[in-house]
Amino acid sequence: MRPVYSILIATLVAAGGCKDIPPASGAGHPAPAFTAQDLDGKPVSLADLRGKVVVMNEWATWCEPCRGEIPQLEAIYKQFASQGVVMIGVSVDAFGTAGDVRDFSREHDMTYPIWLDPDKRFAAQFGTMGVPETFVIDRGGRISRRQIGALPEGDTTLASAIRSALADK
Repeated sequence: MRPVYSILIATLVAAGGCKDIPPASGAGHPAPAFTAQDLDGKPVSLADLRGKVVVMNEWATWCEPCRGEIPQLEAIYKQFASQGVVMIGVSVDAFGTAGDVRDFSREHDMTYPIWLDPDKRFAAQFGTMGVPETFVIDRGGRISRRQIGALPEGDTTLASAIRSALADK
């Protein structure tokens, strides 16, 4: 475990804050009913994707580890999109930065959809500890994998989790 996370968890436990972290943060739990807006300001909802395997990546333009994993996420998206897998980048950048997020996604060749979450409801609902974090959600709307932190270079566990979720009918 990263030292920063250890300190954060110890602080939360000491402050009694863990009771506020939703149980949906782990594998096997139902994914929360998350809603946001896309880059065009249209409302979007995780519930609308029920029946599909969904990969949700919480990230920000200012996050260096997030930037580092974009090529891997893009490759995974291209690998599995034809099989009906939906990848969503959930940007936690501040209010009023939709244009900056759009420009950033173009500059970094992010072809998967981006949802805007400037008030960080995703973090509150999914119980994340920072960016990046990635979740695989199965067709039944249950979390099947959670990746805390950036995907390590050459990582295959996310692709394996997606394959498993696709195999489950």
